[in-house]
Amino acid sequence: MTEIHFAGLGTLINVAGIIIGGLIGLFGGKFLTARAQKTLQDACALTVIFLGADGVLKNLDTTILIASLIGGGLIGEIIDISGKFEQLGIWLRSRSGSDGDTKFVDAFVTASLTVCIGAMAVLGAINDRLLNDPAILIVKATLDMIIILVMTASLGKGCIFSFVSVGIFQGAITFGAGFLEPLMTEVALANLSSVGNVLIFGVGVNLLFPDKKINVANLLPALVIACLWR
Repeated sequence: MTEIHFAGLGTLINVAGIIIGGLIGLFGGKFLTARAQKTLQDACALTVIFLGADGVLKNLDTTILIASLIGGGLIGEIIDISGKFEQLGIWLRSRSGSDGDTKFVDAFVTASLTVCIGAMAVLGAINDRLLNDPAILIVKATLDMIIILVMTASLGKGCIFSFVSVGIFQGAITFGAGFLEPLMTEVALANLSSVGNVLIFGVGVNLLFPDKKINVANLLPALVIACLWR
């Protein structure tokens, strides 16, 4: 039997996993009380915090961490990545007929950051193109499906549309893999993993303490600085 593969297959599987998990969470969440939804949100927050903290402690280099976060934060503020994420969320809310959903944009941004940040997204997208191996993204699709299922049940429909962010982000890496591969050394991946997990930790903190937001979106350039650090 001939194995079917094409560039971007892993990302398509990842997108499908997010949509499936989100739809299950959306319809299942309707049967949950507000208290149960809050409990699920807290459980999701603690899981994300734990995943982030565990990843950071494995590859902790404080110099790279500080330089990447400070430099990335300054670049992110100048570019205003957070504002662009929100504009995309507002557009998706309008296009999906969800103008009355006050939590849509926040849910979209939070979910997008959770499933886009990390070494699995970058390395998986590169392997999908250059090695014809979507295995990493298939594993990520399973993890994302579970995460988005829980997040959608507690935060709402906006989480499902994180599939757009994943499609754009991982798709761009897949089709630019030839240029990115030389940069993805073991050191670069370790740095990416460390800084990425700090940002994931920040997403978890935002979920747990929604009144005190860390502007994780504007810290995203820290990932680029971490990869370029030698």
